[in-house]
Amino acid sequence: MADEDDDLEDEAVESDEPTAEELLPQASDDAPEAIPDEPHLFAYRRAAQKVRENFPAKPGVYLMKDSQGRVIYVGKAVNLRSRAGSYFLEAARREQRTQWVVDICDADYIECASAVDALLMEARLIKDIQPKHNKELKDDKTFPYLQITTHEDFPRVEVTRTPRERGVKLYGPFAHAGLLRGAVQVMQRIFKFRTCTLDIEENDERWRWFRPCLLASIGQCTAPCNLRISKEEYRRDIHRLQMFLEGNKDELVAEMKMEMLEAARQLHFEKAARLRDEVRLLENLDKRGAIDTHAQPEVFYIDPKKGLAGLKKVLKLSEAPRRIEGVDIAHLGGGETVASLVQFIDGLPFKPGYRRFKIQGVAGVDDFRSIHEVVARRFRRLADEDEAFPDLLLIDGGKGQLSAALAAFRDMQITPPALLSLAKREEEIYLPGRDEPLRLSRHAYALRLLQYVRDEAHRFAQHYHHQLRRKSTLGD
Repeated sequence: MADEDDDLEDEAVESDEPTAEELLPQASDDAPEAIPDEPHLFAYRRAAQKVRENFPAKPGVYLMKDSQGRVIYVGKAVNLRSRAGSYFLEAARREQRTQWVVDICDADYIECASAVDALLMEARLIKDIQPKHNKELKDDKTFPYLQITTHEDFPRVEVTRTPRERGVKLYGPFAHAGLLRGAVQVMQRIFKFRTCTLDIEENDERWRWFRPCLLASIGQCTAPCNLRISKEEYRRDIHRLQMFLEGNKDELVAEMKMEMLEAARQLHFEKAARLRDEVRLLENLDKRGAIDTHAQPEVFYIDPKKGLAGLKKVLKLSEAPRRIEGVDIAHLGGGETVASLVQFIDGLPFKPGYRRFKIQGVAGVDDFRSIHEVVARRFRRLADEDEAFPDLLLIDGGKGQLSAALAAFRDMQITPPALLSLAKREEEIYLPGRDEPLRLSRHAYALRLLQYVRDEAHRFAQHYHHQLRRKSTLGD
């Protein structure tokens, strides 16, 4: 068995497909509800039946129309049939926010290759059509946009609620900031653009001595901050990203395939191989999971920069910990034990760095031995493959869990990174070589960031635990 199980990314859960009866208006005696009047009733029923019989269980965008054939609402879905069908349920007609559904007389859909494509197409259609019931996205500047800073030598890609008026290319607005950030992560694996805020100039030779961030190490950024890519090559990648954002994926794939063949013909095999891999990622985008799988949860009460600065100060570190990993343990009915490892970069979750473990060498419930095993497996592998350790390792628990992690490093004769444990009841921080725990203000940015890492590790471990429990109950 491999040292670490495959990366786990939360599955997007779609509601069960509505039945024929649920899709049709149902009268109720105990509560008022909006029911179409007689002229609309037949069309409303017909639209419900059309969704049930014709809409695919695939990603896409759905368009709800009124009696005049005008589009009154545009939405996206991972499962078109399930999502669009929910607009014909009794709950939608009862809910004040969606009582307009009684105006639906027809429904259409546009199938998309992936949830990312659906998100982008939804934003484009809303901007172009201005549907009556998508009011919140038509002109509200508080919604997030995807912004490309075209005025820079090496344009950066960022999510913003306050877009610039000049020197940028804007896409949006989007309804969901979390989903948009998730889409950016997916697209960054393909187009390898930068998302940092550095002011990089091509002619400034000092950048050749700059140390790139971890995204360059894992192949998700071409590191213009180290001048590893020319301005022309980087802008070509940005142009490809823009083609994708504007819905020209088929044209983009064809263009990249031609470029790949030309590179191979000229014996530029490294370039050809890179293009081949990028084409495969684009073509298999629909197999990479729903975009909310990759989305970073929005955090309104945590300032990552202040949290990192606070950790540097209270832990007396030489530098702010840019890469933090958190470990948690979960038990399956007192029997099978699993562990999670989450990774944060610059104070935000980095889902590609998440790992899951089945504890193999511990019988029964023993958190200390389980912590020892998962830490040993994780860091033995990093050491064997000569990979960088995180700047900070957080263990969920108290002094005993911290001692177990330290014992794992001692037994492997490996020097640990900065290490601490966070006990949930009193939010006490335990540090190696210190008898008494460190107690920070509940409002301290450093503590809030540690809580975020700890809670995300716990959520991830529980998700894996529930997955295994379903398998043990229902079978594969």
